[in-house]
Amino acid sequence: MARSAGFVAGVDSSTQATKVLVVDPTDGRVVRESRRSHPDGTEVDPRVWWDALAGALGEVGTDDVAAIGVAGQQHGMVLLDDAGEPVRDALLWNDTRSAPDAQALVEELGGPEAWAQAVGTVPVASITATKLRWTSRAEPDVAERARRVMLPHDWLTWRLCGSPAEATTDRGDASGTGYWSTITGEYRPDLLELAFGRTLGVPRVADPAEVVGRTSDGLAVSAGTGDNAGAALAIGPAAGEVIVSIGTSGTVFTGHDRPTTDASGLVAGFADAHGGYLPLVATLNAARVLGVGARLLGVDPDGFDDLARAAEPGADGLVLLPYLDGERTPDRPQAQGRYVGLTTAAATRENLARATVEGMLCGLADGVDAVTAQGVPARRALLIGGGSRSRAVADLAPDVLGLPVEVLAPQEYVALGAARQAAWALHGEEPGWTVERETGRDVSDPAIAERVRARYADVRDGRAP
Repeated sequence: MARSAGFVAGVDSSTQATKVLVVDPTDGRVVRESRRSHPDGTEVDPRVWWDALAGALGEVGTDDVAAIGVAGQQHGMVLLDDAGEPVRDALLWNDTRSAPDAQALVEELGGPEAWAQAVGTVPVASITATKLRWTSRAEPDVAERARRVMLPHDWLTWRLCGSPAEATTDRGDASGTGYWSTITGEYRPDLLELAFGRTLGVPRVADPAEVVGRTSDGLAVSAGTGDNAGAALAIGPAAGEVIVSIGTSGTVFTGHDRPTTDASGLVAGFADAHGGYLPLVATLNAARVLGVGARLLGVDPDGFDDLARAAEPGADGLVLLPYLDGERTPDRPQAQGRYVGLTTAAATRENLARATVEGMLCGLADGVDAVTAQGVPARRALLIGGGSRSRAVADLAPDVLGLPVEVLAPQEYVALGAARQAAWALHGEEPGWTVERETGRDVSDPAIAERVRARYADVRDGRAP
């Protein structure tokens, strides 16, 4: 039974937690919110996500909610058997065990250019297709039981609609699998078979504003999307505005009017949740780098910011290569972080803090460069995510990125994007919400970016002594 018009709910099922926002569809105002944590790790029973979602919805209440949308962490592999039950824990985007399988798949199709032209993205360990290859190779008994593959948001949306509902996904999330093409807008069963050894059932790709089903108590369920596409839908960047998200991972992305095909593998040629495209660069190391720096110095986040802001640009030559947990972009899954250039002059707490912030920002600046090299304009960076709340990040970002910066107001943008999509599906037209831009800073000296990033590039590329 359908519900009369009311509030809408947006869900962000991320690596760390399920977050739910209840939103007024007329203006995007958040009226209630709730959160449930997920366990740490790079693989998890997907039923944990369902329990977290049920708990968060129970806490926030849905009696006055008419529609719901789910945005989820991209790339996670959820394998199901004939009965629709998981055959193993879901492998998450940050699980790097499939790195050798990614390399093998790239070679088997004919190299990076062939993949870029086929689907828009060159596989790395995060991509779902590589996790399917790993499973078929390392766990053949598990692979034999698998009949369907879904992504985290697909699975949650399917569960919300109730069995035996049709499984659906959207362009944004499907474009991160390695077997759906942003070039043709269709699945590539041949690439799914290349990855897994045989084909599997895959969700239907729904339209951006489609109602794909209803919950048992009558809520309309929208198609949902991946987390980055959800954030982009919430923010609605203008032409030339690049979103720089500083969370567990770092991402650089924006909307574009045509698919990108970067054979270098730096830019993933994703689709967005709006019918367009979302060129994106993702790094494994972002806000957590700042936390490690604060821990090394024995200070809280505010103390860390004070130290970083007190040092001069370039930190007297001290550079952090921030690959603390391996890296996705560039594709160095076994890499480690390191400080380079420690001298007597550079050995101060202030320089150590400054080098930590600059190193993290340089990794993201490389992402901005990679996106613009694909013909995507960048005239301003919009900072979001937990790391954007750092005063040091806000102060240093313009001079490291080489772009004016606006820090957006704190918000669960992924969940807000899911709510926006739910409102769009419910009412048949996209809401005209806008988001608050809290602070803005201009580039103070273009020479700083040139100097800091040149030194960082020497370390990154192995040219530093």
